Amino acid sequence: MKATRTLAALVAASALLGGCASQSSQPSYANDGYRSGYDNTASTGYGTIESIQVSTGEARTSGAGAIVGGLVGALAGNQVGSGGGRTAATVAGGVAGAAIGNRVEANRNPEGQQMYSVNVRLDNGEYRTVVQDNVYDLRVGNRVRIVDGRVYRY
Repeated sequence: MKATRTLAALVAASALLGGCASQSSQPSYANDGYRSGYDNTASTGYGTIESIQVSTGEARTSGAGAIVGGLVGALAGNQVGSGGGRTAATVAGGVAGAAIGNRVEANRNPEGQQMYSVNVRLDNGEYRTVVQDNVYDLRVGNRVRIVDGRVYRY
């Protein structure tokens, strides 16, 4: 019976902290300067690159660090006390282990992913900013085309 309660507490703590893992998306700025997400797919056009800016997103975690940390913490907490104190120590160890495991996973890649904001002056005079994960050989002054929310040399 104690093993069942301990296992139930461990699973509950892991599920609770696994839900704390976050995944955020890097916002981009539309022509008017307001955030619009990655919704740059509405247009196709030709123009010239005016600037390229590099930004860094937050480090992402998959939740695996939180799960492994929660399991290790719960196992360590289960070694402490007896009865209700052992159950409380198991839950507390699982919670602390999951928080530490998630932080360790996030610190593996502290910079996050680099994103590039490519600012293009279209031939019709419109100004468009496209956010993409790679610029390859794009440079300021290149003639480009925008297709499906990506900038390509023309």
